Amino acid sequence: MADGDGLGEAAAAAASPLAPAPGLSPPPGWRERLRAGLAGTGASLWFVAGLGLLYALRVPLRLCENLAAVTVFLNSLTPKFYVALTGTSSLISGLIFIFEWWYFHKHGTSFIEQVSISHLRPLMGGTETSISEPGSPSSNRESETSRHNLSECKVWRNPLNLFRGAEYRRYTWVTGKEPLTYYDMNLSAQDHQTFFTCDTDFLRPSDTVMQKAWRERNPPARIKAAYQALELNNDCATAYVLLAEEEATTIVDAERLFKQALKAGETIYRRSQQCQHQSPQHEAQLRRDTNVLVYIKRRLAMCARKLGRIREAVKIMRDLMKEFPPLTMLNIHENLLESLLELQAYADVQAVLAKYDDISLPKSAAICYTAALLKTRTVSDKFSPETASRRGLSTAEINAVEAIHRAVEFNPHVPKYLLEMKSLILPPEHILKRGDSEAIAYAFFHLQHWKRIEGALNLLQCTWEGTFHHVSVYPKKELPFFIHFTAGLCSSTAMIALLTHQFPEIMGVFAKAGAALQDCLRRALCLAPLSTRPRRPGSHRPAQECITLFSGAVIWLQELD
Repeated sequence: MADGDGLGEAAAAAASPLAPAPGLSPPPGWRERLRAGLAGTGASLWFVAGLGLLYALRVPLRLCENLAAVTVFLNSLTPKFYVALTGTSSLISGLIFIFEWWYFHKHGTSFIEQVSISHLRPLMGGTETSISEPGSPSSNRESETSRHNLSECKVWRNPLNLFRGAEYRRYTWVTGKEPLTYYDMNLSAQDHQTFFTCDTDFLRPSDTVMQKAWRERNPPARIKAAYQALELNNDCATAYVLLAEEEATTIVDAERLFKQALKAGETIYRRSQQCQHQSPQHEAQLRRDTNVLVYIKRRLAMCARKLGRIREAVKIMRDLMKEFPPLTMLNIHENLLESLLELQAYADVQAVLAKYDDISLPKSAAICYTAALLKTRTVSDKFSPETASRRGLSTAEINAVEAIHRAVEFNPHVPKYLLEMKSLILPPEHILKRGDSEAIAYAFFHLQHWKRIEGALNLLQCTWEGTFHHVSVYPKKELPFFIHFTAGLCSSTAMIALLTHQFPEIMGVFAKAGAALQDCLRRALCLAPLSTRPRRPGSHRPAQECITLFSGAVIWLQELD
């Protein structure tokens, strides 16, 4: 998720000359080749062994008598039975199909696949992911896969997320509804455990209590645990952070608690800096204390921005970006952009965009639409669609239109919120890049900046309506296999039931043909081996007897036609 991941990986690869070249591996020995061959032929061997065991136990299991009973039963059935059987099968498969469709649209996955992976796979020989040794090829592949998945992750923490106690809770007081989904709060809990905990928490009793507090789902339980941590250690910075986020009912109260957290966090951070080279555990503790300190300063800057002290907020953000440049994953520059736009310091906004904006790879909707806003600002006050259609677009207008094109291509959901064609709601704590949630978060904070520039929304509307089609659903999910399977099973059984009801004679012919094939199979299984069965003079050999039976079955089917 961090922008510097690629540089870090390249540096790590350059610093390890003994690392094996990708794609090169020693040739497998005879044991590995034998094991691979046995694994490939194992299924065929089990199948052949099963057939042999079934043939050997045909007499004790009375297979011939059972098949004969089944044949007699099938011959005695009427078409009404087949109509009832196929109709019931169609009804059951239809109910399964409806349930699978509902479960997929609610949870985004297949219920049958989830149950199979969770419960049936261990019973059928599936194994859990083994823990490989560091430095082994398997661990290297796993680390590469995890880094790839991290870079492909599109769900990011909203850099302008509101305060739960001071802002989100006000919505709950008015409407009686929760503004955040359980999925969003669960992601936040994972973020808190990642940023605010480490392996050395057991050395501090207060950190141990806070480690449990971040896992709590009930807000009163988290707040109670924070007070317990403060009783154990009055300088527990993470306890103040939790109280500022969830218990403070105003921004002023949240800022007061964050200042207490800053005082405690700076003390712990300086202490960790002095011990960082003693052991890997101390290095992990320094990373955790760094994350806590950066988070506190960023939230203090947001408090100052909300209380109207915008220049103070800008100074805190600039100092934070200079002191901790590697922590770009927090997207502090997006907080800085919004504050600078509120100050109408457009030259400073352009300087920030020149550092973080990349035409080949846009970073976010905030960067793309802010760049479009700056180019629109130079021409929007004099822009008129009628005049532009007569004389054509000037160079500045072309640049503004291209910037809007690029922004809408990155996230096509934003214009409807900026043009107030869709109503705004409170932004979530996590956003999906290029999705509707990112559009809500951007428009919630930046709509006022577009309204402040005369004609900017007019130019956005003309460019957007004249160029782009309807917004498609993003991302598009593929239907699971079992939805297709149950739909096909339901349709096929319903069709068979309808055909059996409308044409009972023809379907009866097919049923009797199946019974005849079963009878042929029964008689073939009942044949004894050549060495153990006595033959009378003139009797046929078993192979000839089988051919005679199958020939008789074919002649019988022809007589039915």
